Amino acid sequence: MARVINTNSPGKRRNAHMRTIAELLRHLSQQRDVNQQTKDMVAMLVFCLRGVDQTVEESIVAWEKRGYWKKADDFQQKWWWSSLMADAIEKLLREGAWDEIPETMIKLYPHFADIQINRMTRDPADWDGAYARLMDR
Repeated sequence: MARVINTNSPGKRRNAHMRTIAELLRHLSQQRDVNQQTKDMVAMLVFCLRGVDQTVEESIVAWEKRGYWKKADDFQQKWWWSSLMADAIEKLLREGAWDEIPETMIKLYPHFADIQINRMTRDPADWDGAYARLMDR
């Protein structure tokens, strides 16, 4: 029997979420007013941040199974912000506090400073309807 190799690892998915968030932040920095596209992009940020947190949890569980407690704890501390930011942005969205969202977004920038975007690779259709999906949850 051959070995099964999972090419969709948590690290690969986390990097994809991080790239999507970096592109969304670039798009959002160019928005002048709040419209449906802005709402969808901010909601997609929440989904991506939750995705990052989910991949972190997967990695932690795998390391704890192998007894790498210190590594798992350090990794969780490094990525703790993703869950906190997802909760904070979702709360602002649900309250309709659009004037507070830019201030919260600025706190995200240091986590994405090392991601260089030479060209946008994400399709805007990816976040179409994200706001409605988030509000329906």
